[in-house]
Amino acid sequence: MGTPLGDFLRARRDSTQPEALGLPNRGRRRSPGLRRGDLAARADISVEYLARIEQGRDRNPSPGVVRALADALDLDPSERTHLRYLAKITGGECSVHIPPVPPSRHVRPSVLGTLQLLEPGIAIVTNRLGDILAHTGGFAAITSGTGLLDTASPSLTRYLFTDPRARTFFADWDAVADEQAFDLWLAPSLENLEWLTAELTPLAGPDFTRRLNRHVVPHRGVHRLHHPTGPELRLVRETLELPPDAQQLVVYLPADTETATAVTRLHHQAHGRLRSIS
Repeated sequence: MGTPLGDFLRARRDSTQPEALGLPNRGRRRSPGLRRGDLAARADISVEYLARIEQGRDRNPSPGVVRALADALDLDPSERTHLRYLAKITGGECSVHIPPVPPSRHVRPSVLGTLQLLEPGIAIVTNRLGDILAHTGGFAAITSGTGLLDTASPSLTRYLFTDPRARTFFADWDAVADEQAFDLWLAPSLENLEWLTAELTPLAGPDFTRRLNRHVVPHRGVHRLHHPTGPELRLVRETLELPPDAQQLVVYLPADTETATAVTRLHHQAHGRLRSIS
């Protein structure tokens, strides 16, 4: 049985061409990318030990080995952070299975008060699984008619992967889907993630599972949204962590004057109000 750490190492090895690391191309091979022997040599570990890590038979490599693997794969800072995180949660997996449970949807009153101060701006509170727990009227305005907030417990993750309207609303759907799937690894616990994937995988299919298991660190650019009434909205995001609650406050800002004008018009049309979703 594999582990998050092993899956990431295999995915990065398969996507790394030898020439990118200054290694000779030894011709055709059964699988793409870097050979296990080449990676092991660069990290100064045995091929057998690397195989055990990749296959999940060794779940506790030392910090030195993790750093050596990061160096050997020439990972950038974001990828190194993700590798260290996966090493931590892989080593912390327990042998006793804990039934998966959904995370709390409670939002502290002080956080709701902060959202109120942001009106009529565009902001949401989410948890690590993509559940939208609270939002401003500005967010309701820019998502009106898209279906995102139509359910009693809206979820950006479920909407992205199960609602066909999402592929029209998000102009760069593939990039947003990659980002959302990657962020699920930052869930408060593997139990939370298991709960979500058990529910979502049968509905979302390979579009979801393939992205979840790739561990590709996304490039977070401007959000481009196609509102049903016509305007394209270009938004930049600022994310504030709420560590005590394993939640995030995400604020969306217009990236240009055209978007600012469109957002103002949509807000006047919608007259949305802040509401907490619990």
